Amino acid sequence: MESPTEWVRGQTIGHGSFAIVSLAKPTSQSSGFPPLMAVKSCGMSQFDSLMKERMILDELKDCPEILRCYGDCFTVENGEKSYNIALEYASGGSLADRVKNSENLRLPESDVRRYTNSVVKGLQFIHQNGFVHCDIKLQNILLFSDNVKIADFGLAKKVVEESKSKSKNEIRGTPMYMAPETVVGGEQGPASDIWALGCLVLEMSTGKPAWTCSDVGALLMKIGLGAEIPDIPGKLSDAGKDFLDKCFVKDPSKRWTAEMLLNHQFINGQDQTPSSSPREPFDFPDWELEPPLSVTPFCSPEFDSWTSNEACMFPASRLRQLVTDQRPDWSVGDSWMTVR
Repeated sequence: MESPTEWVRGQTIGHGSFAIVSLAKPTSQSSGFPPLMAVKSCGMSQFDSLMKERMILDELKDCPEILRCYGDCFTVENGEKSYNIALEYASGGSLADRVKNSENLRLPESDVRRYTNSVVKGLQFIHQNGFVHCDIKLQNILLFSDNVKIADFGLAKKVVEESKSKSKNEIRGTPMYMAPETVVGGEQGPASDIWALGCLVLEMSTGKPAWTCSDVGALLMKIGLGAEIPDIPGKLSDAGKDFLDKCFVKDPSKRWTAEMLLNHQFINGQDQTPSSSPREPFDFPDWELEPPLSVTPFCSPEFDSWTSNEACMFPASRLRQLVTDQRPDWSVGDSWMTVR
C-alpha cells in the first residue's frame, strides 16, 4: 500500500497475542482494493513477525486456497505507530464457527470432503514451495462463498530453516493438533501439517477435538509417547476412515503427503466405498491403484515456541519440560478469535 489514506479502519473483528484484525474499506473505488478487507495490525515491537507473514503470503499468492494479501503499510494512530497488512475478508468466518453453528455440532460428510479437498490443495502448494504452516486448525481455515482458504501464517516457516537449525527442539502451534514427532523431537516438516489435517477432518466430522484430555501434560505424553492414535468415528464412511488412517501414521516418513492425499477417493470425487486395499495390518500403497468396487459420483491454547538447550533429549525428559501446571481451555486459544 502506498498510502494509509487508501483505506479506513472499521470495527475490530478479531485479536491475537500481539495483533488485532479490523474491518477496513478503501477510500476510493480506484484504489484496486475490494469493497471490504480485513487489516491485521501490530505495534512496532512485533513488526518483524507480521512482515514475515506478509512475505510468505506474497510467495504463496498464486494459490486460490490460500488467503490473499493485498499489501502493507505503516500508520500512526493515537500517537502509536503500527504495521498493517491488508487481507481478504472472510464473511463466513472460520471452520470453527461453521462447526459450532452446525446441527449436532458436526458437518455433513459431503461438506467435510469438500472443505478437506481445498485444504489439501492449499497444503500441497505450501509444501511444494518449501514452507510448513505449523498451525493447521479449524480457526485458521476461513470460509468463503464457494471455497475455504488457509489463513494465519504467523507461525509458518521454510523447510530449510528446520534442516539448518542448530536445534530441532522448537515447537510451534497448538498442542491438540501436534504430531508425535513434533512433541518428542521438535520436528515440524510437511508431515506434521498432515497429522494436523487429520485432526481437522476428525473435528469437522465429530464436532469434538481429536483427543479427549483435560491436562496438557497427559495430552503431550499421549501424543508423543503413546502408541494410540485419535479415535476414528465409526459413522464416518470407509473412505473417510482410510483417509484418516493415512494422516495418523506415527512414523512421519510413512505418512501420506498432501500430493498423495489429493488422489485419495475421500476427496477426489470417486466412490465413497474405499478400494479393496487392506488398512491393517498390511497397508501396501501399490494396492491403492486397484479400481473401486463401484462408482458413485459425489459432488489452539497456542504455544509460539518451546526451546530446549539440548539438541538431543530423551522423550520423557523433553515432555516434562513442556508440561505446565495450568489446566488448558481448549475452547479458547491465543490465535485469532472471531467476534460477531
